[in-house]
Amino acid sequence: MPLTAELLLDPHPAFIVPFAALLLCIATMPLLLPKFWEHHYRKVSLGLGSVAVAYYLFGLRAGGRLLGVGWEYFSFIVFIGSLFVVAGGIHVRTRGEATPFRNAVFLAGGAVLANLIGTTGASMLLIRPWIRLNKYRFTQLHTAFFIFLVSNVGGCLTPIGDPPLFLGYLKGIPFWWITARCLPAWGLAVGALTTIFYALDRLNFLAAPRPIREEQTAHETLQIEGLHNLGWLALILGAVFLKHPAGLRDVLMVLGAIGSYRTTAQPIYDANHFSFGPIKEVAWLFAGIFATMVPALDYLELHASALGITAPIHFYWCSGALSGVLDNAPTYLTFLTAAFGLKSLHIDDPAHVASFLDRNGSYAIAVSLGSVFFGAMTYIGNGPNLMVKAIADHQGVHTPHFFRYIIGFSLPVLLPVLALVGWLFFVK
Repeated sequence: MPLTAELLLDPHPAFIVPFAALLLCIATMPLLLPKFWEHHYRKVSLGLGSVAVAYYLFGLRAGGRLLGVGWEYFSFIVFIGSLFVVAGGIHVRTRGEATPFRNAVFLAGGAVLANLIGTTGASMLLIRPWIRLNKYRFTQLHTAFFIFLVSNVGGCLTPIGDPPLFLGYLKGIPFWWITARCLPAWGLAVGALTTIFYALDRLNFLAAPRPIREEQTAHETLQIEGLHNLGWLALILGAVFLKHPAGLRDVLMVLGAIGSYRTTAQPIYDANHFSFGPIKEVAWLFAGIFATMVPALDYLELHASALGITAPIHFYWCSGALSGVLDNAPTYLTFLTAAFGLKSLHIDDPAHVASFLDRNGSYAIAVSLGSVFFGAMTYIGNGPNLMVKAIADHQGVHTPHFFRYIIGFSLPVLLPVLALVGWLFFVK
């Protein structure tokens, strides 16, 4: 979803506070005041978002900037919403349960698939089968590693894989350029996380009662219903590459979702426990996130160089750190633009893009890996994360709360792997 070009704005840093407040609410309210949050999260999200909107409208007189962000938000919701509907019309029936080895293969396959249909598409397609395969011993572990591998890290090899890379493609980075250069880091991260998951899941498997272990080692059968939805999925993914005329991409995605919903038998939706609850929750929360993050991104873009961000390793960690708490697509574009400016180049000039990739390609790789990989650090780092949690919550399985996800999984498991990637590939 391309960002609208605007003159650089210099918002007062105090207006970053609503974003921090919304992040704190998302993290703490479901734990401290669950009933209040369940009934009022829409008001909290829109209330805090309205502070940033009012400031840009009446304080900075930057209505055009808000229109651009509003269009980005609309395109974002159309994209993940259409994939949510289409994936909900595909039901995978299985008999038996997944062993740790089969689980590891499933996640590794999901990481590959993410590059073909996007992290959002792969997440929406695979999360329900993932829950069913592990229905007798589904734990917080299974939620976290699914988000790590399928919803984020897996999708760093193509512009289809994750929205940040698609923005780079729209700016002129060749389609396969990122594939060849990110493949070693992708292989290391996916291999390490899959291995760690296998070891932890094996402990979980061995702790399960014997009847469950015997059921899990039984012969599995596979039956897929709703395969016609693959055609609607292809329409939605093909629409991603349409740049003109404006709005056609979103119209085709909406038509794909409507077509899928109207042509899918209700028993398939019933088998998937499908409802629009998860997408509604994500839409309301991201409305506030998109609004409140505008001052943070604009302030960063204008002051990045003053913060001493000059080397690829700096861009890897800084783009990653913010991608964990801000939507990673605009974060990617902010740091990529800053990297171009560092070399006195302009990201909207095709000749400058070619020169930058030829002479300073490591900066683009650092921002790409940081934005995609670190999107898994929190639930709000990437759109599919919150969708996966919402779907799992609606199906009544175990998911870690916001802080548990960070303290129990992101910091002790994911962060060391990402630190190793940064050290091996960007420290000279």
